[in-house]
Amino acid sequence: MAARAYWKGTLKLSLVTCPVALFPATTTVEKTRFHLINKETGNRLKQQMIDSETDEIVEDGQKARGYEIRKGKYVEIDKEELDAIQIESTHTIDIDSFVPKKEIDERYLNRPYYIAPDGAAGADAFAVIRDAMKDQDRVALARIVLTNREHVIAIEPCGKGLLGTTLHFPYEMRDADAVFERIRKPKITKDMIELAAHILRSKAAHFDPSQFKDDYENALKTLVRRKAAGKPIELPEPEERPSNVINLMNALKQSLKDKATSKRPTQPSARRRSARRRAARKVHRSSARQRKAG
Repeated sequence: MAARAYWKGTLKLSLVTCPVALFPATTTVEKTRFHLINKETGNRLKQQMIDSETDEIVEDGQKARGYEIRKGKYVEIDKEELDAIQIESTHTIDIDSFVPKKEIDERYLNRPYYIAPDGAAGADAFAVIRDAMKDQDRVALARIVLTNREHVIAIEPCGKGLLGTTLHFPYEMRDADAVFERIRKPKITKDMIELAAHILRSKAAHFDPSQFKDDYENALKTLVRRKAAGKPIELPEPEERPSNVINLMNALKQSLKDKATSKRPTQPSARRRSARRRAARKVHRSSARQRKAG
């Protein structure tokens, strides 16, 4: 089934415009989800809004949005008031600038979307914008309104289409220094770094998402299938957590040793294969002598 467009509007670069559609680049459809049910009846539960003070059920007509200005005190904001301040560019992706991709801090990346032409009318303009970005190796920064909120979106070529990734605003970013300032400066030797670098080189690979495995999701699916089929469920013993007290140099050396062991071929060694061949020849000669004597 073809994906449904999440947003439709116009991509605008100066006086060049074309109709486009946004499609979510990710999905959670395949993830295992659970519902709350009544253990006695097996029926699904429904959630209700309860007044925090009176414990009474609040019906839809009584619900409103409120902003907490101080503890327990809210100012109510009407839907009409929110509508009045809606941003006008609700259906336009307005490109403001083009920046080198390497300058975009990856921490700002939020949610990816595929952008495709919406119909044949703007296909030429779409291709011109896409190919111009390919030639310049630049990423477009634009503004877009999604779910009543304005976002900055980074747009770059992606195959025959475009990839748009919404970005976080600076006020949404936490200060890294405030987190990292507590990291102490340990004394590490050059030998430790060289051993660690050797481990890194032994695990060198290329980015291949097809190799990603969601072990927990797979275990959930197996659990649900077994329960639905009425099969017994065996709960594994909890694993012992390793001690945090370790000798770093010993751990690095053991990691290298484990890596070398895992790479060792599972086939018999050359010495054992040679011994087996000698034994086979002896059996063959013995059988031949027995046939000759007979």
